Amino acid sequence: MKTLQWVAGLISNNFWWKVLALTIAVLIWAVVASEPELSTFATARVEYKNLADGLELSSEPVTQIILELRGPSGELRGLGDGGQHPAAILDMSNAAPGERTFPIGAANVRLSRGVHIVRAIPSQVRLVFEQRLERSVPVSVRWSEPHNHYRVARATAEPARLAILGPQSHVARVNSVSTDPVDVSSLTTSGRFQVNAFAGDPFVRFRSTPAVTVTVTMTKEKE
Repeated sequence: MKTLQWVAGLISNNFWWKVLALTIAVLIWAVVASEPELSTFATARVEYKNLADGLELSSEPVTQIILELRGPSGELRGLGDGGQHPAAILDMSNAAPGERTFPIGAANVRLSRGVHIVRAIPSQVRLVFEQRLERSVPVSVRWSEPHNHYRVARATAEPARLAILGPQSHVARVNSVSTDPVDVSSLTTSGRFQVNAFAGDPFVRFRSTPAVTVTVTMTKEKE
């Protein structure tokens, strides 16, 4: 008897507010359920996580893919327009040196509620990994055409060597890094210039800022 009284009280307490909430919920469901289901293609970002320290990506990175999606028209219209941006998240926790293929599907694609993936283009991403290598290489000084009857007698860089790092095979191919051209077109004695060094390989980076102080000494050619 007490149980029935408790249930009756639960129902009657704020009865009309509960009726209103239920009505609103039913209306929202009806609107969503009545939306036509459509399909579309959308561009999705490729995101990475859990790449081991000391491991480097040595192939061209994949930054975007195309997704064929299906879902309510309202959700599809909101993709990337102030709503949730679709993204494929690749877990690299098991990556090792060499080639590794990552499938792209519902398990690793982040989408809005009610939106489903039909297929990804491409459906797989193959990447190449290498161990990270760091080494010191000499700095090569470059300069512009000297003033008439003058030539560069001596050009030195400070520091004379810079540390570079990146995928092993890429770093191994870099024998030196070069400075930006030093303008000596109006120099007749000596001068000091602040320039940056350039590695030449997009996969190779410097350990620290590649700022170099170049000292150039000119000499007059004998007539």
